[in-house]
Amino acid sequence: MKAYVNAIDKFSERTGSLISWVSFILVLVVCYDVFTRYILKESSVALQELEWHLFALLFLIAAPYTLLKDEHVRVDVLYTKFSPKGKAWVNLAGSLLFLIPFCILIIISVKEFVLQSFIFRETSPNPGGLPARYIIKAVIPISFLLLLLEGISLAFKSLLNIKKDK
Repeated sequence: MKAYVNAIDKFSERTGSLISWVSFILVLVVCYDVFTRYILKESSVALQELEWHLFALLFLIAAPYTLLKDEHVRVDVLYTKFSPKGKAWVNLAGSLLFLIPFCILIIISVKEFVLQSFIFRETSPNPGGLPARYIIKAVIPISFLLLLLEGISLAFKSLLNIKKDK
């Protein structure tokens, strides 16, 4: 279990560090878009679509890193008052009952969606939009696979923390 946790956590750490550069690229693209739209009075559909493609990529691929760093959104009304062992129990239950099954459900559910997008070589429906929309759609199952792996790591870490005191 410890070897799995170390390997996946290291992978999530590297992936998170790499994908963080997308936020820098996104800022540059948005600034350029704002400049061209308001100063040059020009607009580009492809540029606007690139913005949401980059945001989607950032959001999807950074999810495992966010889970690793325990920075995801949660309601901390009770959780903050729990002991480390109590938190480990909540994380284990949450991982096994919600996170892992949800990731598996999404991976299975989007298979046909992504496959159809690849088969039809889906592009933007907007004139002047980006080609190869199927590439960004393929990120969905990849991101949930990475989140699943990090969710299993969280479950293992929680189990190790629970067993540590025994």
